[in-house]
Parts: sequence; structure tokens; C-alpha cells
Amino acid sequence: MELHVVINGRKDLAGQLYNQLRSAIESGRLAAGTQLPPSRLLAEQLGISRKTISDTYAQLTYENFLTGVIGKGTYVNARASKVERKQNHSDLAGFEVIESWRNLPVFLRHPTLEGSLRYDFIGGATSRGLFPQDDWRRCTSHALRQIAGTKGFYSLAEGLPALRNAIARHISFSRGVNCQDEDVVVCNGAQQALDLISRVLTRPGSIVAMEDPGYPPARLLFGTHGATVIGVPVDAEGIQVDKIPLGTRLIYVTPSHQFPLGMPMSQERRVALLARAHELGAIVIEDDYDSEFRYEGRPTDSLQSMDERGIVAYVGTFSKTLLPELRLGYAILPPAILEAVVRAKQLTDLHTSTLPQWALAKFIAEGCLLKHIRRCHTIYAGRRDRILARMTGDLSPWLEAVPTRAGFHMVVLCKVPIDVPLVIELAKKVEVGLYAIDSFFYQQPPQDGFFLGFGAIETLDIDTALDRLRDILQQVA
Repeated sequence: MELHVVINGRKDLAGQLYNQLRSAIESGRLAAGTQLPPSRLLAEQLGISRKTISDTYAQLTYENFLTGVIGKGTYVNARASKVERKQNHSDLAGFEVIESWRNLPVFLRHPTLEGSLRYDFIGGATSRGLFPQDDWRRCTSHALRQIAGTKGFYSLAEGLPALRNAIARHISFSRGVNCQDEDVVVCNGAQQALDLISRVLTRPGSIVAMEDPGYPPARLLFGTHGATVIGVPVDAEGIQVDKIPLGTRLIYVTPSHQFPLGMPMSQERRVALLARAHELGAIVIEDDYDSEFRYEGRPTDSLQSMDERGIVAYVGTFSKTLLPELRLGYAILPPAILEAVVRAKQLTDLHTSTLPQWALAKFIAEGCLLKHIRRCHTIYAGRRDRILARMTGDLSPWLEAVPTRAGFHMVVLCKVPIDVPLVIELAKKVEVGLYAIDSFFYQQPPQDGFFLGFGAIETLDIDTALDRLRDILQQVA
């Protein structure tokens, strides 16, 4: 790679070179530890004498901007520091747009390794130790061989045919989704799928209806597209369909495992929702984010499998079954919006990285995914049972679990007045991570309670963590 230096004319060559190198070092563009090209190679690149290069290197070394290592070369010295740019974003013409993004609240961000707690009930995370490293490593080696045999072109926006086929087979088998390979669009997680669908369906002022309480990142995302988001209350059967307003063009729901409360949408409510969406001419987004893990009761049909009019976009993710870091999700789209979403995908990022796509396609095709889900199901079921036992035992004076049959989180509501923020702060001091549910409410009055994710906390740590919670509640409740 050539060093970016521009020489104009034939005057003061050494001065031009010196000023550009020093400016690059001071600004941080040439980071500390960066090796500069040998004087001979840089002289050939710039078409100037090698002596000019050597003299400039020597001057910068004398001023402590560069350092020479015998037998290795010339490097940027670690003493250099970046010059702060002084322009304030309020000076920009796009100030109001910048401010609207800067002021967005941050939801569900996972901590860094250094910032994590010993006993963390965080949601949307899985136990690293459960991930089948050996199987994934073998599938990744296969993916590298597949890439080595290509011509190096950009791939398909909708995803690799092998992965689209694997996804269609998997969700048809596990969730009864009615789809073919060509209905599948591979995305960078479910969040990108929501973004793409919203892009092609909403404009400033468009009405989007979603459950309240509901998934905050989806609500914020729809809002950034200019949509008017209406929070529709939920009850024990799911979203209250009769309260979805006229003019709605997009409806977002989590029917298999309502986020965050956890109850499934009843069959009667599903039928009513499809009828209401058809009446409004709206598309329904069915976010089936963790329905692979079901612990009791009969399986429920996906909303998409009940759709006879082509109005349901089914969105899924592998972040919950494998690892969030993979950023692999998908959308099963009705014909009316499929081509538009593919165009939007192509414009926003061309396509999802093909290396993990190849690996996941083989991982699914060889049955590794189903094997992994079965193993995790047993472990998560044990964790869920342990939490439920404590909620009906020594924690029952203060907390009550919302009935849930799937997923790897549950909500527990406060039965007596509790200072939830205080409990959360006290829990942090004893290395327990707890999360309030009030931020999941939008236009409905918030409830007091805690969101307990049990995907990442180890089974043997649950009782220790809940013992500490009990001790805190005894002090403050």
C-alpha cells in the first residue's frame, strides 16, 4: 500500500514532504507505531530523489516524530498525539438532524467484557460456553474454501442461495413457515430487516402501530424514518387489535413471545389481527425473535403460516440461537414488498458478508443448528424453572412472574411498592445485573418490575444472584 503524499511541482520538495508527514502524524492519520516506506520505495513513488526522503526522515527523527529501528525500518514515534478538530456540530447546516440522532436513548446495549457484572440477567445474550466452537470452526473452514473458488465479485443482495435454502428448510420444519428459497432475504441481524421493511413502506407521517409495552429499538427505528409510532396496549391475549388506528400502514408484533411480557398471542387475536391488517391495507411484521425455545403447551402456528393474503413479513434472527456477534438474520417477505426490500438492501450495504453466510448454510444443512437448539433448550428450561421456583418461594412476597412459555427471558412484576432504580443500583454493588421494564412502555402507563434474561447467566449462579436480590428487597421494600 502506498503512503498518501502529494508533491506539487518541483519547488521545495523537502518542505512539501516534511509538512505533509508532520501534519499526518500530528493529526493522528499516521498512528503511533506505523512503519513508513523505505526511502528508496517512497522516492520511486513520488518521483523525487532518495536523498530528499532520507533528509526528511532524519529531520523528523531529530524532532522526535519518527524513530528508527536498526534492521527493521522507520516508525512513527509513540509521542505523537492527535490534534482535536475545533468545529462544533452546531455550525453545520444539518445540526437539527444530528441533534435528533444524538438525543436518541440507548436501549439494550450489552456491556463490554470489562464492564460486565458477575451475575447478569441481561437479555438477548447467550452463554459463550454453549456455542459449538468445533462445529462452527469446521463450517468456517468450508466457507473459506468456497470463497477461494469464487471470482471475487460482489455477492447477491438477497443472500447466498445455499443459505436461503437452508433458512427456508429450517423455519418450515421448526416454525411451520410457508416459504420458498426466493422469499428469503438474508440480513445483518433482525434489526436490519426491520429497517429495510420500514424504508420501503413508510414516509414521514406514516402511521406504524406496535405493541405497548414493546421493543424500543424497533420503535426508535420507525421514528427515525419519520413515522408516527402509535403504542397499542396489550392484554393476556396479545395486542388489542380493535385499538389499531385507521391509516396504519405497518404493524409490528411479537406474537409467539410478546416482548417484553412474554405471553403468546391467542389464536382468536391472531385471526383478528390478520383481518384488521387486510382491512387497513397494512403489512404486519412478525418478529419471531426467540420462539425456538418453547417449554410447555402445544406449538403455536406462526402468524405467517396463517396468512392467506400476503400481508405478513416474518423476521427471524440467529443472534438468540447462536451468538449476537454473528449479526445474521433474515426476513421472509410477501411478494408485494420482496423486490423493493432487495433493492433497499442493495443500496444500503450491497450484501451481508459471505463468509458467515457460507458457514451458517453448512451449519444448518448438517443439522448442527437443530442439535445446538436442543442442547440449549434443556439448559434454558432448567434456568427458567429455577427462577420460577424462587418467584413462587422466598421471593413471592415482593415479585410475581408473568406467565411465559418460550424464550430465554421473563418479566417479574412488583407485588408491593418497590424503589426499582434503588434496587438496581444496590444490586450492582453486589455484582448482580438487573433491568427495569418501565423503559419498554411508550404511551401506556409503565409498570414496576424487572426483566430477567437467563440466556447468559450460568445455572449455578442463579440462586446466588437471587439470594442477593432477596436480601436487598428485605432491606428496601
